[in-house]
Amino acid sequence: MNVAVAPSAQYSVTLRVEMESGTPDLFATLANAIGDIGGDIGAVDVVANLYHSTIREVVVNATGQEHADRIITAAQEVDGVTVLDSVDRTFTMHRGGKIRMVARIPLKTRDDLSTAYMPGVARVCRAIADDRSKAFDLTLKSNMVAVVTNGTAVLGLGDIGAAAGMPVMEGKAMLFKEFGGVDSYPICIDSRDAEEIIETTAALAPAFGGINLEDIAAPVCFEVEDRLKRMLDIPVFHDDQHGTAIVVLAALINACKLTGHAIEDLKVVVNGIGASGVACSKILINAGITNIIGCDTRGAIYQGRTENMNFMKEWYAENTNPEGVRGDLTEAIEGASLFLGLSGPGTFSVDQLTRMAPNPIVFAMANPVPEIMPEEAAPHVTVMATGRSDYPNQINNVLAFPGIFRGALDCRATDISEGMKVAAAKAIAGTISEDELNADYIIPSVFNRSVAPAVAARVVEVARAEGLARRSPGTASGT
Repeated sequence: MNVAVAPSAQYSVTLRVEMESGTPDLFATLANAIGDIGGDIGAVDVVANLYHSTIREVVVNATGQEHADRIITAAQEVDGVTVLDSVDRTFTMHRGGKIRMVARIPLKTRDDLSTAYMPGVARVCRAIADDRSKAFDLTLKSNMVAVVTNGTAVLGLGDIGAAAGMPVMEGKAMLFKEFGGVDSYPICIDSRDAEEIIETTAALAPAFGGINLEDIAAPVCFEVEDRLKRMLDIPVFHDDQHGTAIVVLAALINACKLTGHAIEDLKVVVNGIGASGVACSKILINAGITNIIGCDTRGAIYQGRTENMNFMKEWYAENTNPEGVRGDLTEAIEGASLFLGLSGPGTFSVDQLTRMAPNPIVFAMANPVPEIMPEEAAPHVTVMATGRSDYPNQINNVLAFPGIFRGALDCRATDISEGMKVAAAKAIAGTISEDELNADYIIPSVFNRSVAPAVAARVVEVARAEGLARRSPGTASGT
C-alpha cells in the first residue's frame, strides 16, 4: 500500500547557512530549491550579519532521513549559499535525555542539611520502619510511578530491547508530568523472562506508588501484570492493553450517540488478538457488549479451535463469539456494527466494510498505516477513528493514563479495577458536549486540559465505592 507521507517535525532538520551579501533574492532561491524537492520550511532566524554575508538558521520538515539528506544537498548546491552545519532536531532534543531529577527543597544552610539528611532523616526512617504506610506521606512514593519495560513490543518498532526502549519511556514520563502532574521514572529491564521481570519490578516497588507496564510483548505481558497485581498493594497497569481499551470505549460511547446504536446490541469484530485486542474486548464486555468475535491471522477464534492458540486466546474463545462463528474476517464481519482493528496495515478491505451493518463504525488503529485508510473507507463508513494524529478522531492513550494514575495516587488506590477503567472511559467521552459532538470529533484532543482532571475524579469516586481507596484526596497527612 502506497501512502503519501507529509513532511513532519519528527524529521526536522535545522540548516545553518551563510549567504553572500549583495545577491538579490538569494534566500528566495534557497527556499525554492528546498521547496522543489518537497521540504517544508518553518522558522527562519538571522544568527549574524557579517560584513560580506549573513548567517541564518532555517528549520525544514522532511518526510524521512533520506529526504532530509536531499534537502541538505539541495541547499549546498545553491550558488552563494554555504551550509555551515545541519542538525537533526529530534536527536538534538534527546541528547542527554528528556527528563531529570530536581530537588523539591533547597539546601542552603547546615540546618537544612542536617534536617534533609543526617542526622534528622534517621527519625523519618524509623517512623517508616515502624509503619510502612508512612512512606506515602514522607517520601516521593505518593506521586511516583515506575514506567517499566523490556523493549520487546515498542509501538512501530517491535522488539528493540531495553536500552533502545529508553527514549520512549522518557517520553512517557514527560506525558505523565505534563498531563497528570505525576512524577515517574523509566525502569528498563534487560530480560525477556517473565519471572525475572516480575521479581525485579516487585523488588523496586517500595519506592513507587504505582507501576505502569509498557511495551512488553504478549503473552509475557499478561503474566507479568497478573502476577504483580496479586503481589503488590499498589496499582499495576499495562498501558498498551488498558490505556488503549479505555480510549476505545470512550470513542465508542460517543460514536453510538451519532449512529443510534445501543452499545449492548452491537456486534463487534476485533482484528488482532494480542495484548491490546484482549484488553479492548474485556472492557467492551464490561460495558455490556455480548457479541464480540476476535480474528487473528488464522481467522475467527472459537471454542475448540486448536491452531495458533495460547492461554489468552483460550480465554478469548471461552468468553466471546457466542454463535461460534468460524471462517476468516470476511465471514466474521457480516452484519457487524463495529470493526476494531489492532492488527496491521491494509488488513481490512472496502469489500469487507460494505458487508457491515448500516451506519458502520470503524476504528482502524494500526500505526503508522491503519487497516484501512480513511480515504478508502469514507464513502462507506459513518464514524471512523485511527491511531494517527493527522486524521480526525485519534485514539491516543495519553487521554487515559495520566488521569487514571492521578486519581489512583490521590486516593492511594490498591488496584485499578475494571470499574475504574469503564468510569475513566465515560469521563473521557463526557468531555465532549452534545453540541460539539460530530463524526469528526468523537474523542477529545490530547491537549484538552479538562480530560485528566475529569478522569481522575471518576477514578477516585469508583475506587472509594469499590473499597480500593486508602484515603480521600485532600486528607491532611502527618507523621
